[in-house]
Amino acid sequence: MTPQPEKDCTNRGWIALTALIAVLAVISLIPPQRIGGVTLRRANILSDLVRFEEEADALAADEAPLFDESDFHVDLEQVAELVADTLPASVQITYRWQTGPADSSHRDTFRPDTARMHPRLVPIEDFDTTGRSPMSAFYAKLAAGEPVRIAVLGDSFIEGDILTADLREKLQSAFGGSGTGFAPMASPLTGFRRTIRTQSRGWNAYNIMQRRNAPAPCRERFYVSGWVCRPSAGASVKWECTDAKRHLDSCGRARILFISRTESRVAVTLDNRERREFEIAGDEAVREIDVLGRMGSLTLEVLSGSDGFYGYGAWFEDTAGVTVDNYSVRSNNGQALFWTAPGVNAQINTLLGYDLVILQYGLNLLQSGVHAYGGYGRQIENMIAYVRQCFPSAAVLVMSVSDRSERTDQGFVSMSSAPSMAQAQREAARNAGAAFWSTYEAMRSLGGMARFVQNGWAGKDFTHINYAGGQRVAWSLYDAILSGAQAARERERICTASDNVIEETLALRVDSLFHGIAPAVISGTR
Repeated sequence: MTPQPEKDCTNRGWIALTALIAVLAVISLIPPQRIGGVTLRRANILSDLVRFEEEADALAADEAPLFDESDFHVDLEQVAELVADTLPASVQITYRWQTGPADSSHRDTFRPDTARMHPRLVPIEDFDTTGRSPMSAFYAKLAAGEPVRIAVLGDSFIEGDILTADLREKLQSAFGGSGTGFAPMASPLTGFRRTIRTQSRGWNAYNIMQRRNAPAPCRERFYVSGWVCRPSAGASVKWECTDAKRHLDSCGRARILFISRTESRVAVTLDNRERREFEIAGDEAVREIDVLGRMGSLTLEVLSGSDGFYGYGAWFEDTAGVTVDNYSVRSNNGQALFWTAPGVNAQINTLLGYDLVILQYGLNLLQSGVHAYGGYGRQIENMIAYVRQCFPSAAVLVMSVSDRSERTDQGFVSMSSAPSMAQAQREAARNAGAAFWSTYEAMRSLGGMARFVQNGWAGKDFTHINYAGGQRVAWSLYDAILSGAQAARERERICTASDNVIEETLALRVDSLFHGIAPAVISGTR
């Protein structure tokens, strides 16, 4: 027999393989299903090449947590009780030293500049729904020329007064004021700051991020600045104003804040010439030495009672205008807020009176390819609630994360997770009824992080801006604040005009009512 040739089944195999791939591809298009309490995930054979949105979210959720949830634990009811229990104190709180006229740079008339620093305005979004917006109240005070105090709480993005120095300069130029605001008693980082010079001797400075290494009494007395300082016998600190920015070479007021648990004696020297000693009674309350008069430098010496002394710093300002305090804490994602002492925060707020607290966090939590930041957004809502407990007079503004670049085969490109983080921060502000401003959009409108690095506005890590970059971001934020103040001023003008019309109408009605009536009747005599 003639052998039969073997059949070539290769084509059939390819056909079967093609059919199988087609079937699996169709199956992969079926979204996840939930049957009998069991979730069936999408069958995606191209998972290494194509990733659906829910898969990306699931992957992000399955990764190691972005932060330790226990670091963000806070009992807001307990915070409210601690705040209520700290005030009022039974001892003398303020020790005032009037050395001369403060010579305030207050401006009676606000003349808004209609030309923005940048063509594109990135507005502040106010999500308050109560009809009594704290942000609107802040704008109104600013536009009316009343004293305004702003606290900027953040991480290394604003360290050394980056961004806040230029925001302060612009606001003080428009609305009055002088002075650099907060400066700690001592810190290893004071050398990086250009807007004030600090020379400390005999102080131990404790940072809240290393709180476990601090003595136990210090851990219970941290302020939102992130620093608390303990002096040795004879410790001193000298602060000197600088001309790094306008309105900083002198100021009309300085306020030194501290706790003196036991009796102490301190000396304050103004401009190396006028000196005064203060006897401080022992108490747990935060105390203030309020020095009024133009000054270029201030020195504090702890002459006795150092064992019970806890120093926070000095605030350099004016009796009017705008004060901007920089409270930067490196590596802080906002969790350090909950490690501060609510009573200390509330007492200092009672003395200083904040009108706006800005929260700038999140940069350290950005991870490539991660887009699920809802958990962090919920913690931001807790931060907002905590700030409102400690600083009830202040509006709260959430600044989004900045733009950041990462290296790819095509070079440095904007990190795709940054918009997701910014959106989570926006939603947190919306849920809490706070205000929101997108640092990310402001930087993108200026060309993004790649251009910042190219222009020398940011570091080669493609993450942190420098002073030149901080200036550009600060100008954008100033434009947004100015826009809100202008709107408040216009509303006030319309209300005033309306009130004048009403008054004129009432006057006309009164005249018509009494027209033709005898003067004796009008006066009430018969």
